[in-house]
Amino acid sequence: MDGLLKKKNVVIVYTGEKETEGRKTGRTALRVGVTKKLPMAQLAKKDIVPKKVKGIETDVFETDEIRALAVDRKSRVRPAKGGVSIGHPSVTAGTLGMVVKKKGVLHILSNNHVLADSNKAEVGDMTWQPGRLDGGTAFDTIGHLAAFVPIQFSGESTCPVAGMVVRVCNFFAGVLKRNTRLCPVSLAVNKVDCAISRPLLDEDISQEILDIGKPAGFAEAMVGEKVKKSGRTTALTEGTVMATDGMANVNYGDAIAVFEDQIVTTPMCQGGDSGSAVLNGNNEAVGLLFAGSQSLTIVNKIKNVIDALELDNE
Repeated sequence: MDGLLKKKNVVIVYTGEKETEGRKTGRTALRVGVTKKLPMAQLAKKDIVPKKVKGIETDVFETDEIRALAVDRKSRVRPAKGGVSIGHPSVTAGTLGMVVKKKGVLHILSNNHVLADSNKAEVGDMTWQPGRLDGGTAFDTIGHLAAFVPIQFSGESTCPVAGMVVRVCNFFAGVLKRNTRLCPVSLAVNKVDCAISRPLLDEDISQEILDIGKPAGFAEAMVGEKVKKSGRTTALTEGTVMATDGMANVNYGDAIAVFEDQIVTTPMCQGGDSGSAVLNGNNEAVGLLFAGSQSLTIVNKIKNVIDALELDNE
């Protein structure tokens, strides 16, 4: 077979059933696929496929060039699978985590900061696949933002009750000629950075995740177990769960948010992997990746995501 593959235009050789004018003959043959069948007069002697090889007749047929079927995670993909580029039009790009259901309806799951621009978006905003950084435009709209859980950032509180109390205290501080003034500060703590988008067509999305397959359900992460994710930037990577009770200050560029009850793994992501679903060895989703550093990765627990977005737990 190796000798046949070296001939001009030959791309595949295998043992199969000989065909004549599209009909199977019942005879065994070496089937030789070529990108273009040429008359013998146009071929060099060394490139002519013999009638028989070691007593087995040959059967030459035309086929296309054979190419590796790798998916470009940063391109437009339909149906889109988990692990490809996605984002709100105002966001650079993140990762389509996985397909989930809410009241039986299919939705795309990713992070708030990927699909809802860190609270700046409104329900109904477009979701592009691929994301803007990867060339996405309105033409690439795959769905619309359906829901997101607001991220509570540290800093000055917007609570009206706290504001009233502070104003009263500062008034009396002024009356008493004190220089000290109070400022309402938010001590809110988050558990999730998540959002869902409703696709324009169910046919535009796949319940499979690139290099992983279809998730087998949901589970709780266990310390010490191996986990994996399929992301827009670093594709398929693996890590080990180091903790399931993590609490961290997460920098969003212009603000800090405190997160508790987080899964902490060994490093398994880079920028653009946000929104990736994290699964265990049984292909059960255990969390939603949203942040990390060179030494670790932070993952929302999938139970907290399901509860916060009121997703179907199936």
